[in-house]
Amino acid sequence: MFEKLVKVICNYVEVNPEQITEESRFMEDLGFTSFDFMSMLGELEDELDVEIDQQKAADIRTVKEAVSYLEALKA
Repeated sequence: MFEKLVKVICNYVEVNPEQITEESRFMEDLGFTSFDFMSMLGELEDELDVEIDQQKAADIRTVKEAVSYLEALKA
């Protein structure tokens, strides 16, 4: 899931995949805007065939939190 998320992240922000770690924060470290983040979530919903809760998504700060949430949705 981490590798898939990294690939999607790179579609939205100018960052090298090697620079993305589980501790990377979407806004502060990767340079996401709120719009980028919500757009990325929409793409992940389509790609993974899941429904992301907007309230829960608002609490996601790091790549690790996103991976954990997405894995829980897929389980």
